[in-house]
Amino acid sequence: MKFYLPTKIYSENNCVQDHGSELAALGSHALIVTGKNSSKTNGALDDVITALKQHLTAYTIFDEVEENPSVETVMAAKELGVSRNADFVIGIGGGSALDAAKAAALMIKNSDSSWDLMYMLQPESALPVAAVPTTCGTGSEVTGVAVLTRHDLKTKVSMKHKVFPAIALIDGKYLMTAPRKIIVNTAVDALAHLIESGANNIRDTYCDMSIFAGLREWAECRPYIDGNEALDVNAAQKLMNASTLAGISIAQTGTTIPHALSYMLTYEAGIPHGAAVGAFQSRYLKYTDLKRQAAILGALGFRNTEELGEYIAELAPVYVPRELLERSAKAVLSNKAKIAQCPYPIDESVMEDIISL
Repeated sequence: MKFYLPTKIYSENNCVQDHGSELAALGSHALIVTGKNSSKTNGALDDVITALKQHLTAYTIFDEVEENPSVETVMAAKELGVSRNADFVIGIGGGSALDAAKAAALMIKNSDSSWDLMYMLQPESALPVAAVPTTCGTGSEVTGVAVLTRHDLKTKVSMKHKVFPAIALIDGKYLMTAPRKIIVNTAVDALAHLIESGANNIRDTYCDMSIFAGLREWAECRPYIDGNEALDVNAAQKLMNASTLAGISIAQTGTTIPHALSYMLTYEAGIPHGAAVGAFQSRYLKYTDLKRQAAILGALGFRNTEELGEYIAELAPVYVPRELLERSAKAVLSNKAKIAQCPYPIDESVMEDIISL
C-alpha cells in the first residue's frame, strides 16, 4: 500500500488571512492565476492580495482563465509570469484556475521549453503552488493533476507532470456567492471522484480512509445540494471538505471510465464537467463487486444504483447525440490505462450499457 500527499491543508474560516505568512513564504513575487469574475465576487482574490501585502510580497494577476482552460491560456500565463519574474504561483477559483496555475508553474520554471513539455514524460520541477479553491468539486487543491483542453486533439488531456500544491487554503465562505448550478455541478464532480476511487483497481485500505470519509461528508450535504435547505457557512465548509477528501482519493487512484467518457461531451457538446462525469456513475458502479457496491451506496444513503442514477440525472441532466457517446466509448475502450483501472472486465457490451443515458 502507498499514500502520498505532500500538500499542507488548512480547511477553516479565514484561513487565507490566518496563514498568510505561510502563503507569502513560498516566494517573493506571486503570479495569481484566476478567472475573470468569481474570485473577485466571492472575496477570495481580495483576501489573497491583502495577505500578500501584509507580508510585503509582490504579485501579478493573470485573470484570463476560462472554463476548461486551454494549453494556450497556460502559455499566456507563463509569458506574464516570466516577464514579472514570478517565483511562485497562486491559483484561486474552481478546478480550471487551479489546474491552469499548476501548469503555469511548470512552464514558468522551464521557461525555455515549448508547450509540449506538459505532455512529455521526462521529470521536470515546477515553481511552488498555493491553491485557494472556491468551488466544491475538483479537489485540485490536493492533487498533482492538471487537466487542460487540447484544441489540436479536440478533447481534454491530463498533463503528464504531477504538480501538487505546497499549501491548500480551503474556506467555505467563498462558496456562499456561487450560483446553485455551480454548486450542483461541482458537487456531482466530487461525488464522481469518490465513486471512481472507490470502484478502482488501484484503491487500497489507505485510500478507503478518504473515500468513505468523503462519501459520508457528501451524504450529509445532500439537503443543500438538493436545494431543500439554504446553504450556510458551516454547510459550505462541509461541501468543501467533501470535495477535498474526494481530491485526496483521486490523487491516490486516478479517475476511471466515467471521466474518460466525459471529455468529448464537454469539448464537443459543452456539457459542464460535473454533469458529464455524473451521467455515467450509476452504470459504472452497477458492474462493481456487490459488496463494494453496497458499501459505497450505503455510505451515500442510496438503496441501489438505479436510485443513484435517477438522483444524479435529476440534479444534472445530460442530453447528447448517441453518435457522440459511441465515439467517446470507442476512444475509451482503446485507452489501456483507463481500462486497467476498472475493477471488472469491460468490453463493448458493458460499455454499451454504461453509455446508455
